Amino acid sequence: MRHIFLNLKRFDIPRESGGVNDIANINEWAEYIIAHTEKELTRYDSSDVEFAMFFPEAHIIPAIKAGNEGCIKIGCQGVYRDDVVKGGNFGAFTTNRTAKSVKAMGCQSSIIGHCEERKDLAGILAQAGETNQKVVNKILNQEIRQALQAGLQVLYCVGENAEEQEKWESVLEEQLLVGLDGVDTTNVVIAYEPIWAIGPGKTPPDAAYIKKIATFIKKVTNGIDVVYGGGLKEDNAQMLSEIEEIDGGLIALTRFAGDIGFYPDEYLKIIQKYMQK
Repeated sequence: MRHIFLNLKRFDIPRESGGVNDIANINEWAEYIIAHTEKELTRYDSSDVEFAMFFPEAHIIPAIKAGNEGCIKIGCQGVYRDDVVKGGNFGAFTTNRTAKSVKAMGCQSSIIGHCEERKDLAGILAQAGETNQKVVNKILNQEIRQALQAGLQVLYCVGENAEEQEKWESVLEEQLLVGLDGVDTTNVVIAYEPIWAIGPGKTPPDAAYIKKIATFIKKVTNGIDVVYGGGLKEDNAQMLSEIEEIDGGLIALTRFAGDIGFYPDEYLKIIQKYMQK
């Protein structure tokens, strides 16, 4: 099974406000994306590839309502580490989005441990003098447990930054073993993010490096599917499709120059190239 994930971050903010959305009115943005991708995605066999899109919270329900073909899983961009319990906590989580709340909206999936979330958690802990990254992985483990308990699929992101690259094996192993401790991984997919290579002017890893990492992850996790989280795009889609150990990719931007942003027609071109049809 191949997996194509799409993380629609900052694309809901108009360009004049500092975001990168200029394809649709903010109130119609989610529906526009579904309407301009869903029909084309039905050409692919659902037993061969799955598609999931992670929307900012305000756009989850419009995206779900816009779907007609049922070929796109709608997901959220993270969940809280605690949740409601019958006869217990009725929902005292102001400002926090719980897994059961997004499941009730109609979500089927969640992205957890994205490098931006890891950075945020590490920054908060650092304010309290805590620098042990194992604590971050323990928090993410709680989030994964809540997501799975609510019935969501989980895309769990792991990766090493520039300072950690020389010890990538120990870094990734801790992220995997602590993050997935006690977890039934039936509904978990791993996304590998080479954090050291993400951003303008940085050199992305080659096929040999990605293959090495994916092989290591599958060894540690007993064969969980691994997708490339460093950005599936048109210029690397064919290369990634030829790496046997890679089972898909995570798309963010579709255009990296000029009017930078996400465009449905370019998203479909990436998929066509990756699927080689």
